[in-house]
Amino acid sequence: MPDKTYVLGSNSNIPRGFGQPIMTHDAISGGLAFLVSELEKLDPTLREPLTSVTYPRDIPIETGGGWVSNEANMNVDYGVSGGSGDAAFGSGAANAIRIMQANLDKDLYPTHPYEVVAQIKFIDQQRGNVTGRSIQQLYDDGIRLDFDKHMDKNSYLGYERYGSYGIVNNPNVAATSVPAGAGGTTTWKSKTPDEILSDVNYAVTMNWMASEYDTSAVANHVLIDPENYAYLVSTKVSGQADKTILTFLQDNNMAKQKGADLVICECRYCIGTGTGGTNRMIVYRNEKRFISASLLAPLSRAMTGPNIANASYDSLYVANVGQVKTHYYQPIGYFDGI
Repeated sequence: MPDKTYVLGSNSNIPRGFGQPIMTHDAISGGLAFLVSELEKLDPTLREPLTSVTYPRDIPIETGGGWVSNEANMNVDYGVSGGSGDAAFGSGAANAIRIMQANLDKDLYPTHPYEVVAQIKFIDQQRGNVTGRSIQQLYDDGIRLDFDKHMDKNSYLGYERYGSYGIVNNPNVAATSVPAGAGGTTTWKSKTPDEILSDVNYAVTMNWMASEYDTSAVANHVLIDPENYAYLVSTKVSGQADKTILTFLQDNNMAKQKGADLVICECRYCIGTGTGGTNRMIVYRNEKRFISASLLAPLSRAMTGPNIANASYDSLYVANVGQVKTHYYQPIGYFDGI
């Protein structure tokens, strides 16, 4: 008789003593590892990077225009020969009637193409058929994230290397520091709610004055750094009040009295952007007549083709992006030191 014991399949008719040897210790160990891997529960959620973009909230984005190289808009200034005021009086014997004049000029804003390639290896594409997870979808999501981050920076900071600026750093916008409070500093955490309200009203009023008191130009949007925003949201006006400072500001600001619904938002690009590295408050009219940006050709997959040299399929994604256009500099202002 054989000196080893054998086990057979349950459906085998071969007598005991013939067949395969009993599993050894190594075989049992390997089998347990296999079972453990089979007992894993795979979480189907794919965790993407934590990030955020806020540019659609803070600036109107106009879509359309195609693959142009520049954007242009027309401006007009009016003047009257002889001046206005009492010069407007006429008489039957007048022989020097004033003449209306119009001065037209044009602003030119260069555009730039956004381009990126998604390269998917043929083998990876086939493996995706096995796993059930589309690598094409992964790349699509990554490209959309990259594009949104590009648009975010383009909207707030622009690209100085190419001569463009954004909402928070335009050198043509007047910048001033907010007044110091009773505590001797300008920072909001050292000020009373009334002093913070005074800063907001000061900013709104300064812009309104610069706009010839045009009510259509009264500010309706304020950007501040996230830390100050959190302070306004979490701090009550007083120990006995149930209103936060943010609610207090929204209910009592100068803009509201002039018919503008003032929105106060957090913006990380306000951190350290002010003079001397201080935090900046941006107060402006968020309306396409006053400020806007363009997406002339929306992001799209323009072409896909095989790349034999890399054993891949390459897809080109493109868009045509315009820079921030500040049409009026009077209704926007930078107020530093908050």
